[in-house]
Amino acid sequence: MATQKEKEDLIESFKGPFYYRISISGYGAESSYMNISKEAHDYWSAIKEDVGDSDVIQYVLNAEDYLWNDLASCEEFEDIDPGDIPRAAMFMHDENGVGCAWYEPLDEHDRNWAASMDSAYLTVEKVDSKDWNAKWIEDVIEHEDVGDFIGRVEEESDGEHEAYALNFMTDSNPFPEKGQHICLMQSAEKGRFIQTILETPLPFDQNLLKLQIGEAPNGEDLVFGLEYDGVELDQDGGDTNGKGYYIYFYEQEF
Repeated sequence: MATQKEKEDLIESFKGPFYYRISISGYGAESSYMNISKEAHDYWSAIKEDVGDSDVIQYVLNAEDYLWNDLASCEEFEDIDPGDIPRAAMFMHDENGVGCAWYEPLDEHDRNWAASMDSAYLTVEKVDSKDWNAKWIEDVIEHEDVGDFIGRVEEESDGEHEAYALNFMTDSNPFPEKGQHICLMQSAEKGRFIQTILETPLPFDQNLLKLQIGEAPNGEDLVFGLEYDGVELDQDGGDTNGKGYYIYFYEQEF
């Protein structure tokens, strides 16, 4: 049986409010899904297969700096002559020949910036206030793989709690129409994608935390946000570093 002091200490320990810094870090990307023509798809797919993706990435990155008929003067291309790019393949140039930035493409189906569930980690730290620079007190969850966290919560609660909310997307139908040709441009990122401060009257309960998981148009599961006790948590932003560009072409099959 607990002593009177132990009971008093227990009561004291539950006097809130309590503050926790929650973050999601790891690998992910900023991804742009651009609707393109079949001609552009076929041309760049062949170029990529023949010499790799360097030149098509250069086209996408440099298009905003050149009119379509001035592109031949761009010196960033390695394996192809930019003057030979067919007009029909210039999906980053509008009908007037003006190029756009890859982060503001002409016809974008979807854009997201999030951590990949396969390489994301959860950290929960108890801190002394709700300020962004609050002082650390102790680690509650230290850099745990999000998949392991989800499995652990389910196991420790005997299946009563699920640490995820599925189908969280800003678009109710994230997939392009069947037959649509897509250029997927990605800036790979590493670092912190989500950070928030949780204020709660009681100590942190892992059973109340949910990760908002959504399927991107390419089928990848991403961590978009966090919920606690049924309430979506505001995000203070992230801090990531770019690790390179990648580009893919495909035709939507379903």
